[in-house]
Amino acid sequence: MQRLASLLASLCALCGQASALTLTAPLDYQVTQRTTRTAGKFLVTGQFAADERATSLEARLTGPGASDLWQPIDFKAGADAFRAELDAPAGGWFRLEVRTLAAGKTLAETNVAHVGIGEVFVIAGQSNSANHGEEKQQTKTGLVTTFDGKSWRLANDPQPGASGGGGSFLPPFGDALAERLKVPVGIVSTGVGATSVREWLPAGARFPNPPTLLGNVTQLPSGEWECKGRIYTNFVSRVKQIGPRGFRAVLWHQGESDANQRDATRTLPGPLYTQFLTQLIRDSRRELGWDAPWFVAQVSYHVPGDEASPDIRAAQASLWKSGLTLEGPDSDALKGDLRERGGKGVHFSGPGLRAHAAKWVEKVVPWVESQLANR
Repeated sequence: MQRLASLLASLCALCGQASALTLTAPLDYQVTQRTTRTAGKFLVTGQFAADERATSLEARLTGPGASDLWQPIDFKAGADAFRAELDAPAGGWFRLEVRTLAAGKTLAETNVAHVGIGEVFVIAGQSNSANHGEEKQQTKTGLVTTFDGKSWRLANDPQPGASGGGGSFLPPFGDALAERLKVPVGIVSTGVGATSVREWLPAGARFPNPPTLLGNVTQLPSGEWECKGRIYTNFVSRVKQIGPRGFRAVLWHQGESDANQRDATRTLPGPLYTQFLTQLIRDSRRELGWDAPWFVAQVSYHVPGDEASPDIRAAQASLWKSGLTLEGPDSDALKGDLRERGGKGVHFSGPGLRAHAAKWVEKVVPWVESQLANR
């Protein structure tokens, strides 16, 4: 009897293995960029152990605004993997359920607890685009998430994928967008503290004078300097992970490390700033295969008494005046107790992070609404 029980247990284990069903996309807390004001599509991928009994594969969304109806997913009989797009309303959080069936009976089922169709933004630049603020921020709506390259989670600071271990403007920025646009917001952070635009260029890009920090550049025998391309490669690969046209826009906040450097030979002239940021935008667009929108902020503030570089500010403004980019906020205007250490530092205090977020919202929300006006 004991041997028979063991045999039956083994058979049950094999049956359980045969019906196993797992999802590889979407991930829990993933936000997918909507395509119209009211709708979008989820990419649904997964595997299940080959089972000749399976005659259909179905998925459904449950939650506010979802239909709760099962939708068929195409798959080949005897296959052990599937890939499909699932129509979905804008909004979330939804629960995604997937099941395999035979003769109307469920063989296996699985689910993802939180998925949403909303707005996704890529954040790039230096420390004030990353986690160098004085006070960590948290999402209050619970509708703002962040992607580290492998998984999604609520966007409580510090943001994965960006330098620093402190606060950012992103949780309050995302909360404000979620409240105004009525959809979840996804964030992909790539900012690197203390970087010059020169350090963001593709490998092999050359320039006459080096940035203040030299870890991402190399001096050539000719005396010129060359970018190693590590930051650019990371940026492009991170963006590609969220799929073709997988985000609404890049928000670029950088300029402090090019403006008014103590060693004047390392200050970047405005025309070269324009040239290099133009190269970064055009090269990354070419690699992504579409003209991804960029917002460029006006950024050059250091400390009281060194509060702006007219040259760098003019270079940043020239990019949106030419139509290459969109106009970002003027963060140089955030001073006093909105900066760290009682107004003495370059990074933002807690109130400064929230003020910075509000300035981005002022620029981003009207533009997003204009993009959706006829869709």
